[in-house]
Amino acid sequence: MTSLSGKTDIDWAAFAAALAPVETITEPVLIKKRSRDFFWYSPILNAELKRCFGDLVARPKSLDEMAHVLSVAYRHDAPIVLRGGGTGNYGQAVPMEGGLIIDTTAMAGVLSIGDGQVTALAGTLMADINAALAPTGQEMAMFPSTLDIATIGGFVAGGSAGIGSIANGALRDPGNLIALKALTVEDAPEIRVFAGPDTLHLHHAWGLNGVITEVTLRTVPKRDWVGCMATFDSYEAAYAAGLTIAQSDTVAAKLITTVDARICTYFPKLVGHIRADRHLLVSMIPAEDQDAFATLIGHQAGHVDLMLTETKRQDLGLPHVFDFSYNHTTLQVLKADRSATYQQVGCPTPPDPAAVAALRPKLGDDVWMHHEFARVGGEIVTFDLPIIWYTTRERLEAINATYTSHGFPVYDAHTWNVEGGGLKPDYTHLAWKKRMDLKGLLNSPKSKFWHAVKDMDADEIETLGAP
Repeated sequence: MTSLSGKTDIDWAAFAAALAPVETITEPVLIKKRSRDFFWYSPILNAELKRCFGDLVARPKSLDEMAHVLSVAYRHDAPIVLRGGGTGNYGQAVPMEGGLIIDTTAMAGVLSIGDGQVTALAGTLMADINAALAPTGQEMAMFPSTLDIATIGGFVAGGSAGIGSIANGALRDPGNLIALKALTVEDAPEIRVFAGPDTLHLHHAWGLNGVITEVTLRTVPKRDWVGCMATFDSYEAAYAAGLTIAQSDTVAAKLITTVDARICTYFPKLVGHIRADRHLLVSMIPAEDQDAFATLIGHQAGHVDLMLTETKRQDLGLPHVFDFSYNHTTLQVLKADRSATYQQVGCPTPPDPAAVAALRPKLGDDVWMHHEFARVGGEIVTFDLPIIWYTTRERLEAINATYTSHGFPVYDAHTWNVEGGGLKPDYTHLAWKKRMDLKGLLNSPKSKFWHAVKDMDADEIETLGAP
């Protein structure tokens, strides 16, 4: 079995045999499929990563099987990429050096449920965790819009916020990520436990610095959620209404999203259910808060178009409202036109509807705003995930410059470097990579700085400060 990637000189047939009894995938078509995630959201990443493939896929089903896979990879000096549901947007799961792809989805299951927390194996689907929690009267504090296919290990390794973050904060906020277990990559892999603030060493590190095997997350009391959609004559009014709801003591929202009217034309399933050519506010609220929500929308000169209980949603054949939030909004547009892309942009704090309104015309007609509301460190924040009609890299850079020059920082969605998203401001994650992955086999090309520090001692790396 020769190298599919053309980048390794390992005897992959012998390697696969050494992995027994672990399930492997050797068919080139299936290996190529598992070498991709949602990096094609970015035309820049698509051009750079679409021809990167692994050489073999392993599907361990238990901790012992995972340790065996890592031991074999260590002895063969095989590059390793970890993969959950493949819902990342930055090529986190793309094997740029070829080598071994470890599909974690077979290593799944909820291990325990306690008061205010749940522990699950890394490959467990987040939808399955929520289903397991429901009989206990609990639910996850937050989840991505890709709930049905995203794994908990992938969310911890690559995510940062989601549906629930307006109520419960970002994943990195204290108390949300309670504990992680991770394996080292060595001849005899060892389990390391990270608790409390130490979990942030592995959070959002894209699987560079340890193989997450088990996650313990905060849970919250389950509520009867109603999906709401309201429309407005101006984007500023929609954004202001979102801020009003976020600040409200009478509506306990789990989701607040605002969407430019032009984006809404790419939501065919909502035709006839929301007013045409209007700017949209999407929310999830407790059933008991419906009257208060309607009152707040009325005070902001908005119109309540939909109040969807789960039964009503199913009867109407409509998607969940969170299918029109976060990067599912981007996906709705890309289904119709692949020339679109997006960006990740921070907004001034506290949120300022007038500043957002003033910026819109300066961005140009090829940038359509879409904001998510969240709490980070206890503060209400918003971030823009605009639809951008891509033409050239130079135009994208000009759009980025317009945002930043007006006080809206850009967290670039068009880089495959883990340090490019703003959540790894120093070398600490690479110090932990050195401790957990001595040979640097785990997804190393995704770090902009690993090549410069790989020969240093871990403690020395940690003293380097900011790049």
